[in-house]
Amino acid sequence: MRINTNVASLNSQESAANTQNNLRSSLEKLSSGLRINKASDDASGLAIADKLRTQANSIGQSISNGNSAVALTQIADKAMAEQSNILDIVKTKLVQASTDTTSQEGRDAIGKDITKLLGQLNNIASQTNYNGTELLQASEASTASGTALTFQMGENLADTIATTAGVQSNTVGLALSALKDAASAGTTTGFSAGDTRGFMATVDTALNTLNGWRADFGSTQNQLESAVRNQMTQQTNIKAAESVIRDVDYAAESANFNKQNIIAQAGTYAMSQSNATQQNVLRLLQ
Repeated sequence: MRINTNVASLNSQESAANTQNNLRSSLEKLSSGLRINKASDDASGLAIADKLRTQANSIGQSISNGNSAVALTQIADKAMAEQSNILDIVKTKLVQASTDTTSQEGRDAIGKDITKLLGQLNNIASQTNYNGTELLQASEASTASGTALTFQMGENLADTIATTAGVQSNTVGLALSALKDAASAGTTTGFSAGDTRGFMATVDTALNTLNGWRADFGSTQNQLESAVRNQMTQQTNIKAAESVIRDVDYAAESANFNKQNIIAQAGTYAMSQSNATQQNVLRLLQ
């Protein structure tokens, strides 16, 4: 029997240290709610979970992009709806001006109304924007055609949804400049009953063009809403997959903590007994 080196006590201390480490790890998991708190807990699992988290966050941002894009298309649609109402009124006034029961003075007055209405149509085209992005023409100052609007709707380069280029919802783009000039002049040679009859077809064509642009924005909105719904489902499933890897199972970990706690108590008792056995050496000296 040896006194200087208590091997049994050393073994008990080693086991107690390992048990304490297991207890600390278990408490860390229970307090954080995570099964993986550091790379050493599960290196491969951490890599997979981090990739899933990045994917879920990217999809979350694309959902936000989609909701913003839906708001943009609604702004454009409502603006063009008001322009459509304006053209309806212009068509009605042209019908009124095209009959001979309306005097030329009356046509001149109607022409002033039409000029104001078409001016407001241009105002809507120049003022309609989303966060500074012009929707119905090139810019606030330029009446040229607008460019296509592209929305990022996914984590990959190709995950985009775009509108059709060429929206020019003003009197230039709707070929109403001649009507505006004639209505503004209000003369018998430019805004007679015969002239106003000819302009009715012009307004009909403008309405068809405007409705085509509205339909494009409407189709884009449907596409965006479908993409948002699909990505919400993807994000939910990806987060669920990440949770399986990263989050702790409280029932299992609580059982493990209780187990380690009991082992720690037993180890403390074993250590005390291993130290007590050294006292038996004293009996040999009696």
